[in-house]
Amino acid sequence: MITDGRIALDGKVLDTPATLLTSLRGVTVDGKPVAEPAPARLFRYHKPAGLLTTERDPAGRPTIYDHLPEGLPRVMPVGRLDLSTEGLLLLTTDGEFKRELELPATGVERSYRARAYGNVTQAQLEDLMLGVEIEGIRYGSINANIERRTGANVWIEMTLTEGKNREVRRVLEHLGLEVNRLIRTRYGPFYLGDMPAGDVDEIRRADLITFRTVLAKPGGGKTASNLQFAVRSRVEEPAPRPQPVATGGKEPEGRRRLAKVAPAAKKPVFTARVTPQARDTDAEERPRAVAKPGFGPRGERPARGERSEARPRGPGKPGFAPRGERPARGEHSEERPRGPGKPGFAPRGEGPARTDRTEERPRVPGKFAPRAAREEGPANPARAARARAHRETREPQPGDFVDRPKGPRRPDRGPAGGRGKPSKPARPPRTRK
Repeated sequence: MITDGRIALDGKVLDTPATLLTSLRGVTVDGKPVAEPAPARLFRYHKPAGLLTTERDPAGRPTIYDHLPEGLPRVMPVGRLDLSTEGLLLLTTDGEFKRELELPATGVERSYRARAYGNVTQAQLEDLMLGVEIEGIRYGSINANIERRTGANVWIEMTLTEGKNREVRRVLEHLGLEVNRLIRTRYGPFYLGDMPAGDVDEIRRADLITFRTVLAKPGGGKTASNLQFAVRSRVEEPAPRPQPVATGGKEPEGRRRLAKVAPAAKKPVFTARVTPQARDTDAEERPRAVAKPGFGPRGERPARGERSEARPRGPGKPGFAPRGERPARGEHSEERPRGPGKPGFAPRGEGPARTDRTEERPRVPGKFAPRAAREEGPANPARAARARAHRETREPQPGDFVDRPKGPRRPDRGPAGGRGKPSKPARPPRTRK
């Protein structure tokens, strides 16, 4: 385009590509100004195993671009994952931002989960914090921990900041392990989470601005990797639109018959419901229950006090007259036997008034006896003595109310009885020599 004279800067046609630009202001193509670059965008992609992280392969093997969904802009992968490695792969539209994330000097952390065959100890993995040199290549500090063991395999979690070619596999092979599965779970503050394999979603614009702001500060790679962003829920794909189908000429012209599309499954929504009242619409059709003997049909029963004569009366208790013929509460029939009274009490109805008690009832001395008849002093002298001895011998406890010591006045009190220094003896009178 420069050779053809299509590029100009401030109205002057460029004849060499060796031109330094600080911005795109004044640059035109075919007389039209070049638009400002669009803001960088960042995507998460769950790369399945068996795909190459490249745009095309001469051998014809499948690549990630063959399986990316349609509608994405032109994106570039941040770093690379091997053919058999799966997990999180970041895609961006900004080449400068891509290079910034890949540089080891930036210090953005990457986390992996590796399943390896063999035996290794935690002490061997902790030695990787100091770095290791393998075949003349120096690898930086690696934070590795044993996650769990499954038979002859062991799951290891590793966090590094360099991301050199096949770094995880080479380091574990150096320890005598054979890696049979490798998953990248994190790149900086962005996690794989529960994203399905082959799925793509975009990082929110606000989160990306925060990440780049922290990353631009000195030593911001470590801080930016520890940022916490809210995980956005996945958006379901809209239901497919109905497509017109052929009707064989049966429909008139100008009208198209649409194919029926099954409605998309909706998530159940809880709706508070009130149980409706039962309506007795078929009351006449339902059979009536058989009434008890002595009771009329439902709705024809007499009042509570006017029971029908058909109800049989049960035998009354011994000593009681039939219901309705009983005497009043105080006028009991003579047929009811009287029980023996308490000792010292006259039979019911023949005793004196409440204040005129008989002499036969013994009076027990105690707190219910008349005040004049009570004994002076405590009711239990022995118990009172034990309580007094306990109070005198017990050590004072925190919170106890301590009485002021009784006895003669202390000698260190002042002449007026208050606290202070004791009075000094009177000075002898001065005598003239």
